[in-house]
Amino acid sequence: MSLEKRTYSISELASEFDVTTRSIRFYEDQGLLKPERKGQTRIYSSKDRVRLKLILRGKRLGFSLAESRELFDLWDETESGSERQLLKMLETLAQKQAQLEQQVKDIQMAKIELDSAHTRCQAALQELRQNKSADAQDSPKPGQDTNPNASLH
Repeated sequence: MSLEKRTYSISELASEFDVTTRSIRFYEDQGLLKPERKGQTRIYSSKDRVRLKLILRGKRLGFSLAESRELFDLWDETESGSERQLLKMLETLAQKQAQLEQQVKDIQMAKIELDSAHTRCQAALQELRQNKSADAQDSPKPGQDTNPNASLH
C-alpha cells in the first residue's frame, strides 16, 4: 500500500511549489486544474499536483498556458498519452528551442553593440580629458599678462 498522499489543500500545493494560492486559483479558472470541492474548500488530487508541476515547468520553458492546456487536453484523450500528443510536444519543443536560439543571437548582438558603445564612450572621454589638459596648459596663469607684446612697450 502506497503511503503517498492522495489529496492536497491549496495551501499545501502553494507551499510545496512556492507559488501563491492566487496563482493556483488562476490556473483553476483557466481550466488547467480541476479540484473537487467540499463546501468552499478545494481538494486537489495527485493529478492536479502533477499538472501544477507541469504548468510551472512549462512556464520555465516558455510555454504559454494555452500550450499547456492543449497538451493536457491531448493527454486526457487516452490513459497513457498518444502519438498525437507526443508529436505536438515535439513540435512545441522545437519552436521553443528556435525561439531560445534567436534570443541567444539577439543577446550576443546586443552585447557586441554595448561593447562597441562602451569603447566609443571611453575614447571620447579620454579625448575630452586630453583636450581639457592641453587647454589648461595653454591658459594664462593668474597675474600673467595675456598680451604677448606687453613686454615690448
